[in-house]
Amino acid sequence: MLQRQQEWLENYQPGLRVAEQGIVVSIGDGICWIKGLPSAAIDDILIFADGSRAIVFDLNREQIGAVLLYETEALTAGTLVYLARYSLSVPVGDSFLGRVIDPLGEPLDGLSRPSHVVRGNLEQPSPPIIAREFVHKPLYTGIKIIDSMIPLGKGQRQLLIGDESTGRSSLAIDTVINQKDKNVLCVYVLIGQKRTTVVNTIDTLHRHGALDYTVCVVAEASALPGLQYIAPFAGCAIADYWMKQGHDTLIVYDDLATHAKTYRELSLLLRRPPGREAFPGDIFFVHSRLLERSTQLNAAHGGGSMTALPIVETQQGEIAAYIPTNLISITDGQVYLDSNLFVSGFRPAIDISKSVSRIGGKAQHTAIRDQADRMKLDYLQFLELENFSRFGQKLEASMEAKIKRGRLLREILKQDRLMPASSAFQLAWLIAYNNGLFDPLKPSQIDEQMERLQIAVDESVLSLNSDLEQWRRFLADVLTPNEDDAS
Repeated sequence: MLQRQQEWLENYQPGLRVAEQGIVVSIGDGICWIKGLPSAAIDDILIFADGSRAIVFDLNREQIGAVLLYETEALTAGTLVYLARYSLSVPVGDSFLGRVIDPLGEPLDGLSRPSHVVRGNLEQPSPPIIAREFVHKPLYTGIKIIDSMIPLGKGQRQLLIGDESTGRSSLAIDTVINQKDKNVLCVYVLIGQKRTTVVNTIDTLHRHGALDYTVCVVAEASALPGLQYIAPFAGCAIADYWMKQGHDTLIVYDDLATHAKTYRELSLLLRRPPGREAFPGDIFFVHSRLLERSTQLNAAHGGGSMTALPIVETQQGEIAAYIPTNLISITDGQVYLDSNLFVSGFRPAIDISKSVSRIGGKAQHTAIRDQADRMKLDYLQFLELENFSRFGQKLEASMEAKIKRGRLLREILKQDRLMPASSAFQLAWLIAYNNGLFDPLKPSQIDEQMERLQIAVDESVLSLNSDLEQWRRFLADVLTPNEDDAS
């Protein structure tokens, strides 16, 4: 630093310098109106005389509308304003792993400020087509129903959608926890959440050792609306840096419905013309330019990836509302959580008939894909037959047998929170189900058998690449019912 100051002093040339100066006209609700600064442009950073900071959000003939990112108590009408002449950025790097920060990179966990030498711009172009690679590597969530029937690939954008309290955030947290020892760096962005929710999320990640490879970007509900607006872009800048360094990354946006509402609030305060449901007309562009930065880079560009799990809330299961529809069209698939399934005790409450992964199947391991295809067909037929049987029709014996197998499968697919399943275990239960090893059991006996199978798989040396016959012999030994099971 002293050397830089010395160089600056040596090169300093006195002369006439022209600088623009504006003045605050009014301030309130996280925005301010400013007069002056004729060369200001959208997304320019403004620095106030009292130390506050803002970003230009709206331009008109007489005034500039700005969104506050940092506000001091001394900020009032009449405060002088200057253009910063640099873009909004956030510090990035490995020193942020295990930390909780706000969207400007300031620590919120009571520890010292992380050291850094690199900053990442919040607004960047998404990687060009020539830098991208097809999604070809699986990203395991540890959730049986997702890894088998709605698989994810690294670089994919998969929407988690459903009503409030149906387990959307739990799926995202389970996925982050399952990345332990898998060389995937994670970013969890909490937007407009209550402080209790933020604390619980961080505590859960910490208790399961997931915070060591995760950075949490938090803009809680009491934060300035401007911080809530830039939070997903700050998290994306951190993940983007790691992706370009060749790392696999996972980013969770929890959630984008709240982000859209914040953007609507800011736009209405700045007198932008409202569109459908009072959202500004460019809300689709805001989310598309964010999610388009998630991809799988090719080897010439480092080979890193950024997998995105945006979360969005629906009202009373209305999947065709404005923001959910936008995000469904931007992403590569969705996992839909149904409140009726949740209430009935089927958890995770994923409605497989409304969920889809458009590109994840290409990345799924061939052994799991071969087994999952047969199982998924059986499950969908079972759901149709079960609905039909509710009318009291007498069914053929073959139909009743399919319903019995389907009910067993439904018990197998149930899974508690924070209990991720390994990929080898996923293949084991799929082979066991397809070979009828669970058929002699009652639904009440499934949990015990799955626990026994989990222990046996953990102790075995079999993997996804092991021969199918080896798996069959192993599973027959483990799951052969004894007399007590048969009774």
